[in-house]
Amino acid sequence: MKDDLIRKYNVAGPRYTSYPTVPYWDQGSFSCKGWLSSLKRSFAAGDTAREISLYIHLPFCESLCTFCACHKRITRRHEVEEPYIKALLKEWKLYVEALGNIPKIKELHLGGGTPTFFSPENLKTLIKGVFKYAEKATDYEFGFEGHPNNTTEAHLRTLYDLGFRRVSFGVQDYSPEVQRAIHRVQPFENVLKITKTARETGYTSISHDLVYGLPFQTIGDITGTIAKTKALMPERIAFYSYAHVPWLKGNGQRGFQECDLPSGQKKRNFYETGKKLFAEAGYTEIGMDHFALPSDSLWQALKNRSLHRNFMGYTTSKTRLLIGLGISAISDSWYGFAQNVKSVEAYYDLVNNGILPVQKGHISNEEDLIIRRHILNLMCNFRTSWETPDLQFHDLPGVLTRLAEMEKDKIVEISGDHIEITPAGKPFVRNVCMAFDLKLQRNKPETRIFSATV
Repeated sequence: MKDDLIRKYNVAGPRYTSYPTVPYWDQGSFSCKGWLSSLKRSFAAGDTAREISLYIHLPFCESLCTFCACHKRITRRHEVEEPYIKALLKEWKLYVEALGNIPKIKELHLGGGTPTFFSPENLKTLIKGVFKYAEKATDYEFGFEGHPNNTTEAHLRTLYDLGFRRVSFGVQDYSPEVQRAIHRVQPFENVLKITKTARETGYTSISHDLVYGLPFQTIGDITGTIAKTKALMPERIAFYSYAHVPWLKGNGQRGFQECDLPSGQKKRNFYETGKKLFAEAGYTEIGMDHFALPSDSLWQALKNRSLHRNFMGYTTSKTRLLIGLGISAISDSWYGFAQNVKSVEAYYDLVNNGILPVQKGHISNEEDLIIRRHILNLMCNFRTSWETPDLQFHDLPGVLTRLAEMEKDKIVEISGDHIEITPAGKPFVRNVCMAFDLKLQRNKPETRIFSATV
């Protein structure tokens, strides 16, 4: 890939887990009443009656990983587990009461933080509590994020018995120098052991999360980490670009300097090297940053064009309604978004008083919904079209003007009423989406709010 294209398109931009992106949510017109109205509208209009997705944010970690931009609470006091679970179940009951009917959970994901900070017994209490007010959809898919250093056989067995078949282990990089820099030391032997145990338990989709662009990382670190990963052949691999956003409040990305990070050109070389090695091992590139074996449901979703993207990343289960529980969790009704408060104490105060712990949100207008569909098409399928009236909007000519330069650079191909991202243009999918992002175009940020696209 030409270095001049990398220099040209390596700009700050969103990762597009939503549209509008969080910094451009319209707070002035948002209200909890409006949010609940959009929630009920979505629940009533779902493609399959009463089916929803559920994300539960478990924020506690015993130590701070300095590459992480997630909302977390660092503590070694495990007595925090039970009060937090009680609060989660109170929030869940408030949502079920608002829906007015028992939901069917099609997709459930435990994220963090470190979900395996919680004991197997407390995780069982949580899931059992959720299903006091819900049913399982026929073709449900449950998954959780596990730390290789503290996920136990008991964790795996307990969650398996509750219906979980997917687990994602955060690996990042096996280089000792990189691990020390990001404060995430975990030897390959730990990952080997827990991956083997997950398979023996019966998990059918195991994912390893790898990160490129970390401090002090070299091309040798990338190839070495991928060689170890290929020895274990997880069904899925998430190969994330490190998002350096140390200016965000509560961020732990302060254990190293920006000069310790690889350049944009080096990062792109890391990705292209990884992509080649994954392909040689039989993996297919899925959307942005993801790879899967043909046996995995993510690969199958790509082939039948049912791949979806939301705040949980790429998913195989598209539901109109996603409810997020816990601090900082984001819910998505398709017609709007709502994010919870980020403080544990504020969260407890609200749910214990019977109040949904929503801090901010956005109710989408018709233009938002059309642009969201285009961005989802691009992020999931690398193509979109405006051949039908319901996908046309007034500033489409402006979008095409912005795409003209990318067409010259052979990043996209525009033909008639559709656009397709070329194979060489896939690394720049975020840049293509930015051309459609009218919120961003109308209000260019004066300060840094997004990570670099490359």
